Amino acid sequence: MPRKLAAVLLAVAFVSGCGQEPGFTAKLTDPVNVDLSWPDDDANVAGRIVEYTTDPQGPYTILQFVPPRQTTYRHPDLMPETRFYYRIRPFYGAVSGAVTVSGPASAAAAGPPVSLRTDGQAAAPAAFRAEPAPEDMVRFSWTDHSSDEDGFLVEIKKPGADGFVPIEVSDPGTTSAGLASMPGEEGASYRLRAFYYGPASPVLDLVSGKDG
Repeated sequence: MPRKLAAVLLAVAFVSGCGQEPGFTAKLTDPVNVDLSWPDDDANVAGRIVEYTTDPQGPYTILQFVPPRQTTYRHPDLMPETRFYYRIRPFYGAVSGAVTVSGPASAAAAGPPVSLRTDGQAAAPAAFRAEPAPEDMVRFSWTDHSSDEDGFLVEIKKPGADGFVPIEVSDPGTTSAGLASMPGEEGASYRLRAFYYGPASPVLDLVSGKDG
């Protein structure tokens, strides 16, 4: 006999932002796992950030930056009998040329920093470089060529992968970052995106069930 869920998805409790993701849904697939989904309805989006909190006033915790065509995310192993709040935000921006570890840097900047929102690819990070560092780390450095970014995303394309995916976020105004190299990333390509956020989705809330 199927196990009965101890909690069910509740209706939207309140709205944050401008509701730019009208198809955003959350479903409790068993008492301690929730599946989020949203439509692939923005051809210009560079990706989305998935966030949650257990306090309706925030702050929100980042679950993942996801690539542009991804439309689902599972939040596993929730705290039992706890209310969770979820939202997603699209992000946009300009991306550097791709580099490899110890390879040449991407193109240098020309002129002063410009706006991501109005100047597009001209605001991409410049002179992006990936270099080996002690303890199996990769050290990234770049020139900030945007005047209004919300942050920077290091993106990776592993050998044989179809495209780049975000793996590391840095604060606005920074010009370096470090990342531990993982198995399967030998020979990977990296690029750097200066990004800004679009409006947040409506906030969905649900209560997890009993574990076991």
